[in-house]
Amino acid sequence: MIELEGLPELVDPVMICAFEGWNDAGDAASSAVGHLDREWKGEVFASLDAEDYYDFQVNRPTVTLHSGVRKVTWPTTQLSAVRIADADGKGNPRDLVLVRGIEPSMRWRSFCNEILGFAHELGVELVVLLGALLGDTPHTRPVPVTGVTSDPELAVSMDLEETRYEGPTGIVGILQEACTHAGVPTASLWAAVPHYVSQPPNPKATLALLNRLDDLIGVRIPLGELPEDARAWQLGVDQLAAEDSEVAEYVQTLEEARDTAELPEASGEAIAREFERYLRRRDPGAGPYLRDLSGPQPLADLTEREESRAPEERDGDREDDGGTEKAEGAAEPEEDGAEKDSGTAGDDGEKGSGTAGEGGDTGDTGDTGAAEDPDGTDRSTGDDTSGDGDADAGTDDGEGPGRDGEGEAGGKD
Repeated sequence: MIELEGLPELVDPVMICAFEGWNDAGDAASSAVGHLDREWKGEVFASLDAEDYYDFQVNRPTVTLHSGVRKVTWPTTQLSAVRIADADGKGNPRDLVLVRGIEPSMRWRSFCNEILGFAHELGVELVVLLGALLGDTPHTRPVPVTGVTSDPELAVSMDLEETRYEGPTGIVGILQEACTHAGVPTASLWAAVPHYVSQPPNPKATLALLNRLDDLIGVRIPLGELPEDARAWQLGVDQLAAEDSEVAEYVQTLEEARDTAELPEASGEAIAREFERYLRRRDPGAGPYLRDLSGPQPLADLTEREESRAPEERDGDREDDGGTEKAEGAAEPEEDGAEKDSGTAGDDGEKGSGTAGEGGDTGDTGDTGAAEDPDGTDRSTGDDTSGDGDADAGTDDGEGPGRDGEGEAGGKD
């Protein structure tokens, strides 16, 4: 039975869920929800009955001592609520419902129905499921994060991929389908964790999930010490890899495959998304920058507009700016070597552009290259340093294995 007497009415609530186990490689997903709960001081308002969903021989209870008193903690799933007083930088509040627990051992349909019951009673507008899987991705590169959904309309409106995964699934996949059939908008975000360093924690993957979640729901998430923890984690793995020549060689192979697949990473939408996040954190009250068509146009639009103009129009602009032309012309009498360098830069630019166009055909390496939009334009879904970009981690869609440390990559759903 759902009892919410002590919980106030929520404002535009979003439910964010993560479960330890098969869908939580490196504990990246559950750590992300745990970070939100700590930073915003969530208040637990409900716990699911452990007796109904867990095999205690698989997920054993733990015993702790508090002031000489023994206390038994049972494996369960808890729901907490957090209120963000200034979610959009304009003083408007918003609430999050955080669901964190262990993947249940039994009665998955009843488990999902109970979660959906809370979502219905609380008026949840969107459910976001977090997961992490093992993949062929190097630890030295940005963590690929892929956003998927079963709802075609939501895929278009939130720039997500439609899931096409077929195969074994975990509680994240089951809950996503249950929400979709119940008419609750649902998306899942999956981070790819290097399979050769799957031991938890993985703060770099956690940071990537939070950055992608920031983009998805438009709420500024305080990161605390997580960026520094992610850098320390990578330095530690670098040192371990350097001590083993075989591991170092394998990492280099993954790096080359990743770089080849994602040469257009720093173009178009990836730059716009990263720049928008930077401006939003710097000036929270200014709202969206690059996606507001009524204001300044996106950088890509300005570039496309300039290229579409006739050559004589662009030449006319240069004639009007006579002072600028003269200033640039005064610098022209340089050594021949300077002209040669300029020509080489142009050639390299053309080569880079060509490679970017071919990146979309790759993907078997576990990383997404350039994807073609329905309108014929190319856009990059490669992730950036902060981990906000979309990427595939070796499969189209599906489930990720847990933190068992085995070197096989799961699918994602």
